[in-house]
This record gives sequence, structure tokens and C-alpha cells, in this order.
Amino acid sequence: MSATETTAGLDIGSRSTELVLLRGGEVVSSHRLETTHDIAVRCRELLEAEAYDRLMVTGYGRALAEARFDAPTVTEIKAVARGAVELAPESRTILDVGGQDTKVIRVGDGGRVVRFEMNDRCAAGAGRFLEMIALALGYDMEELGRAAMDGADGLELSSMCAVFAESEVVGLVTRGIAREDIARAVHRSIARRTRSMLERVGWEPPLLLVGGAARGPCLRAMVASEVGEEPIVPDDPQMVAALGAALLTG
Repeated sequence: MSATETTAGLDIGSRSTELVLLRGGEVVSSHRLETTHDIAVRCRELLEAEAYDRLMVTGYGRALAEARFDAPTVTEIKAVARGAVELAPESRTILDVGGQDTKVIRVGDGGRVVRFEMNDRCAAGAGRFLEMIALALGYDMEELGRAAMDGADGLELSSMCAVFAESEVVGLVTRGIAREDIARAVHRSIARRTRSMLERVGWEPPLLLVGGAARGPCLRAMVASEVGEEPIVPDDPQMVAALGAALLTG
């Protein structure tokens, strides 16, 4: 990668699409748009607003970008691992809580993927689940996280399925259970599910927490409580895969 060459990484996620541009290995621009039903239009909006020499695409919609824009692609696992190690070279395990799935990636030297596990068959451990619960409780996403921080421990959700858990939450509300306590229980259930995934891959510290859900203070606190150490969280945890894709163009 030359000092004057601009490389672009596009991460087409289920909830949002991110673009990162690098020049000389440094981030010169980054953008985010909500992913809509017309993924190609969203991609064009981002790509046509910037000039770049090379492009790499990752994420949920990478196959569409490959077909529409003739762009090379890389898996989310490789892109997240590369971006994560760039931001936190000391990290050995990455927990990526995205919109539709949760990924745990154990990395070796240079961001080499040693082992990984992905929960992509149930939304109960991902950001989309939190959005569903926020709606059921009458919160936006920021309010949900703040409310959970104020909630009391002790309430347990019995269901690990997103659909049934949402119904359970509605039932708890009708019984007069405090919304803050329900919000906290939901975050706790997600943290416990991610802990199980971490244990299955044989995780090693330091732990890097990325993805859109990593922006929530309660999830960060719950993960720390479950694993016994504070995770590293980048300034913009949603941009990690796009950054990794841009770095992998060379």
C-alpha cells in the first residue's frame, strides 16, 4: 500500500453499512448509513461520494456488491480480525455483537484467525434483539442501555429464543415488573450467551468488544462481569470490519 494510494473497505451489515477509506495506512474518511431494502442504492451513495483506488467488501451483503460492483470480497471473520488487531494489537479474542449475529474470534500473531464461532441462527444474542426489546419496553436504544444500568439484578429470562423472549418481556410488563429490571435481565442474558461462546472457543485475554451493540454501556459492564475483566472497546466499534476490509485490499 503506497503513501498516496487510497483504499476503501465497505462493510454491508444487516442494520447499517460502513465505509472506511485509508491513505498511507491512516484513516482519512469514514461514513455510515442505515441498510435499507435496496442495498445496492445504499452502497452507491457511499461509494460515489468518495474517490479511491481499490475496494474490498465484507459483511452480510458482500455477494450483492461482488455482483453489482465487481468488487473483491472477504469474509466478516477475516475482516473483523484484521481491523481488530490493527486497533488493539494486544487483543487475542474478539467478541463481535452485530445486528443479526454474534461472532467470537480467537486470533494469533498478526491477526491470524485461530478459531471462531458464529451465532447466526437466532437473533437473541445480537443487536436486533435489543432493538425488539427496546420497542417492547417503549425505549429507544440509548434509553434501553441507560435504563438497564439503573435496573436491579435478580430477574431471569427463561427463554433463549428471540421471539419467545420478546413475548416473555411483554408478559413481565403486564405483571408490573419495572422496565429497568427487565432491560437489565435482557442484557444479562445476552452477556451469558456470549460467555458460553467465548468458553467454547477457548478464549484468551485481552478481549476486544466490537459491533454496534458494543456501544451500549450496560452490555460492556455485563460482559466484564461475566468474563472477569474489562473488555477493550474501540472508539467506534461499528467500523472495525470496514477498516479490516480496507486493510486487506493490499
